[in-house]
Amino acid sequence: MPNTKRLFTPEELRFAQSVGRISLSNQFLPERVQLEREALGKEFVESGADWNVLKTDESPLTHPNIAAVIKRSEILAENLRARWPKDGRGISREETTPYVDVASFWLYHAYARQFDTLILESENRRRDAAAQKQDNARAGSQPPGKLTIRPDFYGAFRNTLERLLRLPGITILDTEPAPHLFAYAFQLRRAFHYIHHALAGGSKPMVRLRAQIWESIFTRDTGRYRRALFASMHDYATLITGPSGTGKELVARAIGLSRYIPFDARCGEFSDDYTGAFFPLNLSALSPTLIESELFGHRRGAFTGALADRAGWLEICPANGAVFLDEIGDVDTAIQVKLLRVLQSRAFQRLGDTKTRVFSGKIIAATHRDLPVEIRRGRFREDFYYRLCSDIVRTPSLREQLDDAPGELETLTAHIARQLLGDDEAPPFARESAAWIRKTLGNTYAWPGNFRELEQCMRNLLVRGEYHPASLLAAGTDADDWNTLIGSGRLSAEDLLRRYTRLIHAQSGGNIEETARRLDQDRRTVKARL
Repeated sequence: MPNTKRLFTPEELRFAQSVGRISLSNQFLPERVQLEREALGKEFVESGADWNVLKTDESPLTHPNIAAVIKRSEILAENLRARWPKDGRGISREETTPYVDVASFWLYHAYARQFDTLILESENRRRDAAAQKQDNARAGSQPPGKLTIRPDFYGAFRNTLERLLRLPGITILDTEPAPHLFAYAFQLRRAFHYIHHALAGGSKPMVRLRAQIWESIFTRDTGRYRRALFASMHDYATLITGPSGTGKELVARAIGLSRYIPFDARCGEFSDDYTGAFFPLNLSALSPTLIESELFGHRRGAFTGALADRAGWLEICPANGAVFLDEIGDVDTAIQVKLLRVLQSRAFQRLGDTKTRVFSGKIIAATHRDLPVEIRRGRFREDFYYRLCSDIVRTPSLREQLDDAPGELETLTAHIARQLLGDDEAPPFARESAAWIRKTLGNTYAWPGNFRELEQCMRNLLVRGEYHPASLLAAGTDADDWNTLIGSGRLSAEDLLRRYTRLIHAQSGGNIEETARRLDQDRRTVKARL
């Protein structure tokens, strides 16, 4: 094609098209690294190539492969811009698309560090404001005012954007103006920050989880999301399922804190402070009346103790925020009906009030229960479930992660040790903890409490130098009840087998192989019953 040959060399076109695919890829799938390999060819560095698998303290921007793609994109974008015909004649879509892709990729990464600094500054301001609010409350003074996010580099971003993309024949800025592209870039950096830095581990289940979170935020097609879906993702509720202690709230926070927030170029600030737009509520910890009050708000006198009007989370939550309903499977069916109305029509009323209000944010819910089973038992409404399940994320158990990659134990203990002790003291304690766990609990311990149990195990080791799993301590109690349960006919055959398997597993020190040997059962059968 003559025009393509004039504007691009074959090698430049191949590279630009690869960069376009990188830009649209899920950053937490193995395909992302394969696309980097494809773009760089012989320049690709294999050592540590899977930067998107493990959480690291080092910024991925410094990774040699990413740095090389960024640098080559900058050089190519500037060269193509210099060759661009002044009247734009003869430029085809086959040429403009790869140019826009490579220029946009470089622009995003050119300001990535400034976005990262903005994220950290926003988080620090939120923490300082929370501390100031407590101090003011104790002193009886006014709470601090509304926080705003006001970046000082939008002008530079816009000027670079205009220089690169305001060329004859390129129309992207007509449909996607600079403030929108700036807001989208900020969202990309926040999503990467909260997924990459909050979730530790490199097992296949954890890689899949990170990729699921990315899709929950941007869908499977980031181009379509950027062009059309960014303003309507609040219409898609997210349901997070998985065993207790597997980090469902971390997943919810990553999604809730990574929503698209419009940027107002006139006043130079984002429309909302995202750090204060995530509202978590554990439904299993509250009575039905308190749940309704927290969610919907109440009028004065609506119930005993309602001494003043109060706005609930659904009313306070901004359009770009999220309300997280933890343990949704435990909520009363009467509240399910009210939440169903919120999901269907976005309408709700405060307790004791007749005025209809509108919820504009996103609902994220989580449960450790099997909701289809709860529906069959009549404890969960089917219509409510089908309003929740437009986007489902499943968190893997700790046992799943360790079965896939036994070395994850060292990765996870190092992650927890840093949280407990900081960078200097963490490495030796992490090694001590992993060694104690392998020696005392064994490599096949079930970890019924999942990641939360591992955290508490390490706290015990830090304070006492030992840890006694609750599953082992409770084994005798379960056994003592058997005669009563069997005599009253309250145990099914499957319940009996599961209880006995847990008893032998506890007596075997959490070792699945030893449990299977004593029960004369296949290891997989034992794991299924546990």
